[in-house]
Amino acid sequence: MTSEEYSSLFRELQPVSPIFFSYPGSPPSLVHRATFDDADITAKWRETRRIVKGRFLRGTIGYVFNDELGLYANAFQRPLDRLSEKQELVCETLAHTGPLTPRQIKEETGLLNKEIMPMLHRLQEAFLVYEDQVDTDWERAWYIFSDEWPDVAISPDLCEAAAREVLHRFLYAHIFVTLEQIKDWSGWPLKDIKHLLRSLEANGIVTACKIDGLGDGWMRTEDTSLDCEEPSHSVFMLHKADPLVRAGISELNRRFAGPEVLQYVLIDGDFLGAVCGHWRIGPHDVEDIVLELPVDECKARKAEILQAVSWKYQPPNHSILRYNGQESRNPEA
Repeated sequence: MTSEEYSSLFRELQPVSPIFFSYPGSPPSLVHRATFDDADITAKWRETRRIVKGRFLRGTIGYVFNDELGLYANAFQRPLDRLSEKQELVCETLAHTGPLTPRQIKEETGLLNKEIMPMLHRLQEAFLVYEDQVDTDWERAWYIFSDEWPDVAISPDLCEAAAREVLHRFLYAHIFVTLEQIKDWSGWPLKDIKHLLRSLEANGIVTACKIDGLGDGWMRTEDTSLDCEEPSHSVFMLHKADPLVRAGISELNRRFAGPEVLQYVLIDGDFLGAVCGHWRIGPHDVEDIVLELPVDECKARKAEILQAVSWKYQPPNHSILRYNGQESRNPEA
């Protein structure tokens, strides 16, 4: 994959989040999509503001290309009917003396940090403030959004049209999706999703359909004639903020209920496993790799599944203790 191809893929899958459980301030990443370390590219994009940070997808941190900030901000905005007294104080302080870091906001307003950060995050969801994340520095500057992006119009009146376009792009990237998957990915209320789908359907853009093994869902009308192909023989481990995982998280939570899940295992195009354990900032182990495969296939594919998991979890900081319930202390076993 070339950098240009990666750029196109990033655009198709945005907003793109940093890896789940990664270091705060890490750049966004699409794990396993490129033959190179994509974090090197996205870090450079971020440094030059080619991609910018926001709270999309019901408050989730993500990055979008700056030329489409308005589209995604309007699609995922969570407007505030009115500002609280303290929210007004923070906005006025940023307007008059910003940009400011949270520490500087504390000095200017006398508010406590535990008050400031939740307020900034909620104001960020409404796209009233902008967090300038260009590197991994913890001391990041905050601006009034409209001051920093004067050409980006944010309004509740623009929300529906933007959300309709974003949903159309989501269908393009995922081909077939259920209502639950749209809700999992977007964070939009179900009634809003149904309204958007009805609007797209009325214009002939999407079609309701049923696929054996997948159930009822939606496709772009132009994709309904696509031929189905057998998925490639492959095993990948994907983190919880990956676009594919996020879009199926409700189903995954039902299927792998109980153990604490670190990541999920994509086998031949389907999520058929979970990497379980308790996450810590420091060293921690994989307690088990839980699989939904026939016993014979579990044995036959043990080496490639362990290799996929040990890509991230390997000594000295991590050990894989069990494989589908059986002790497996050697990740190369």
